[in-house]
Amino acid sequence: MSDNQSPDWSKWFTTQETEIKQSGRWRAPRSFDASGPVGILEGRTVVSFASNDYLGLTAHPKVKEAAADAAHRWGAGSGASRLVVGSRPVHHELEDAIAEWRSTESAVLFPTGFAANLGLLATLGSTGVVIHSDALNHASIIDGCRMARANGATVQTYRHLDLDELATNLSANSTSRQVVVTDTVFSMDGDVAPINKLASLCSRHGALLVVDEAHAVLEPAPESILNGAYVIQVGTLSKTLGALGGFVAGPKTLVDLLVNRARTYIFTTAPSPADSAAALAAISILRSTEGHALRERLRQQIAQVRPGHPSPIIPMILGEESAALAASQFLLERGLLVPAIRPPTVAVGSSRLRIALSAAHTDEQISSLTDALRALGTDGGQ
Repeated sequence: MSDNQSPDWSKWFTTQETEIKQSGRWRAPRSFDASGPVGILEGRTVVSFASNDYLGLTAHPKVKEAAADAAHRWGAGSGASRLVVGSRPVHHELEDAIAEWRSTESAVLFPTGFAANLGLLATLGSTGVVIHSDALNHASIIDGCRMARANGATVQTYRHLDLDELATNLSANSTSRQVVVTDTVFSMDGDVAPINKLASLCSRHGALLVVDEAHAVLEPAPESILNGAYVIQVGTLSKTLGALGGFVAGPKTLVDLLVNRARTYIFTTAPSPADSAAALAAISILRSTEGHALRERLRQQIAQVRPGHPSPIIPMILGEESAALAASQFLLERGLLVPAIRPPTVAVGSSRLRIALSAAHTDEQISSLTDALRALGTDGGQ
């Protein structure tokens, strides 16, 4: 193709931008100058109810000190992938701590939870494998399934939490190796998967159960073999632990396989020593009496905003995008940052506010939130 026939990429960029803006779904990041829930956003002081830092460990003094000490000892970055001298002692210590915390034989560290799902599902997925995925699973699971499909696997999506449909699908693929993958706590609705029932179903059909524990700050860790099914745990270090990174925890044979097959492990620079040290310190806090107290405080806050709800993710489903945006702006004008979640993150007609609570929120901040929700015309209910 000659120069005068080559595609005009600049024009295409502009066209795509115009299409998104005309749809009303243009997004851009905003600078939030904060350490903890309170910070400066666009010149005003606001309290954030948007963060996944559920226990407030991002700003915990011991976590920050551990990160600083690691940076002083090993530098800002790891310099290479884990298999090319990028592995530092803190990475191995963290993997051992994760395995002990999650009560598994072994664990392997990834740069993010997203990378962990991609690496695991692409490794499990191959010709002759059927992966069953909940319809409301996180984007990282969806993309991991896409990578597995590219490797020859078949992917079937079952209706959200519909175990009857899942059972039918498992029965229909009884001659294949099968995997069921689900979030434990779903990131946009805050509801919880019935892990025990899923494990029983997987056991009956010889399927592997993969659970994404990213938002499961209040849920107990599932056993490695639950109701006769093998359970593989995927998690993140950026939510409950307030740092950055992801992991897969399970049998050593699987972990060793991931080290040799997972492209998101092999072909990326190792997580920074500071992030890994921060996560290691956070695990120590989480498993202490302080960690127990933080989780209890979080439970109490959830009860204040929506009694009986199982997680710190509280959706207020408003329907139209304009209603969600208006509600978010209403709260922002009262110094409360609660994001509007719109398509394509959620289905058309289910736009919402997504309230994320943290043990770092004060009683006064929670009261301000509930007062504002009442003024908005809701008491935190759906």
